[in-house]
Amino acid sequence: MLPDGTTLVPLDSPDRLEEVLRFDAWAFPAEVPLADLLQLHSPIPWGRTWGVEDTDGALAAMYGAYALPSFPVPGAQVSGAWLTWVGVHPGFRRRGILRHLITHHFADALARGEAISGLNAAEAAIYGRFGYGLAAPQVSLTIPRGAPLRPVPGADELRIELREWDAERHGPEIARLHADYAAQPEGVGRPGWVTWETPELRAAADEDAPALRHGLEALRLLLVRDAQGAALGYARFRRKPGWNRNIADGTVQVRDIVAHTAAAAHRLWSVLLDLDLMARVEVGPLPVDDPILTLLESARSAMPVTDDLQWVRILDLPRALAERRYAAPVDVVIEVTDALLPANAGRWRVAAEAFGHATVTHSEATPDLRLDIRELGAAHLGTTSLSALAQAGLVRGDASTVARAATAWSWPVAAGASWVF
Repeated sequence: MLPDGTTLVPLDSPDRLEEVLRFDAWAFPAEVPLADLLQLHSPIPWGRTWGVEDTDGALAAMYGAYALPSFPVPGAQVSGAWLTWVGVHPGFRRRGILRHLITHHFADALARGEAISGLNAAEAAIYGRFGYGLAAPQVSLTIPRGAPLRPVPGADELRIELREWDAERHGPEIARLHADYAAQPEGVGRPGWVTWETPELRAAADEDAPALRHGLEALRLLLVRDAQGAALGYARFRRKPGWNRNIADGTVQVRDIVAHTAAAAHRLWSVLLDLDLMARVEVGPLPVDDPILTLLESARSAMPVTDDLQWVRILDLPRALAERRYAAPVDVVIEVTDALLPANAGRWRVAAEAFGHATVTHSEATPDLRLDIRELGAAHLGTTSLSALAQAGLVRGDASTVARAATAWSWPVAAGASWVF
């Protein structure tokens, strides 16, 4: 229940943008002035955004959800929701408003046929209590200029283009390259590789307004093409000049980078690591097994820093488990607890062939594994291991059974994305 005097209302019109941005500055202090924010493309998902108003009609809280009809999970792309723009005004905290918003989001997503919800957490301690599990970590790198790379055949034969970023001219090709990377490696795909599936997200991803540059140069584009002119990869970046006692100490800040082949990855990084007057390249988030970590002769030199990235909440358990694929044969009964969505709780038999979809049915058999919905969400993208969760005491079951289930729930490449929203 919402506190007395507050009401949940739809925020379905861009006419409320200024009001939303003023409220959002209470939840997330902004570096960019409001007047500048109002000139930018807003990624707010109008029509899937809700607010809590007080008796004066002022916003006390809000949340939004992006519709992602092609969210990558192991071996498939499914319809999912992405929770965003979540905030409660500091004058209304500790009154149960956030729980009400999350409950509303779950019901709305289920009504739309979305079996999972994901998010990037501004504060990692918040969302576990609502059943979200950490499903994909990220890595950020600071790579010294000239860091040697292992050779890749064919890399030197690819040609490069360096351009000033033009969203109208370059945007469609970049969006295609980014979206198609979700299917790499071929026949496997990368879970969690979220792309810009709404017009609002696409417009915001292509934005290069001066207010967003923090005093740096305009966005640059590096493209790699084969001999026939087909694009195989790209990087968008800015350079930050710097000097240290008359020695160039600049930084290349990479916004996002995608390579569809090993040769393209090598060619992209060869250019980025050899720009004049630069001392380092900063990049992240990246999946924790991004090719650059293997291409570098010394990944240690890149000073990798890992952090949480994607959190997943299973909303419709039988459908979510049936939609993804499994890396090994599995036939296991799991007993799941779910304090917020009782329909998920109980015993479920999950049976699948290697790299096949599962059949998921209610079962009265003795469970092989016991876990909460949070841990099931954490394992859903194939990167967080059920065995690791068991070692932490969060999954219970016979060690050999846990190991077989962990193998089935895993995936050949790590889940992850190249941006946060």
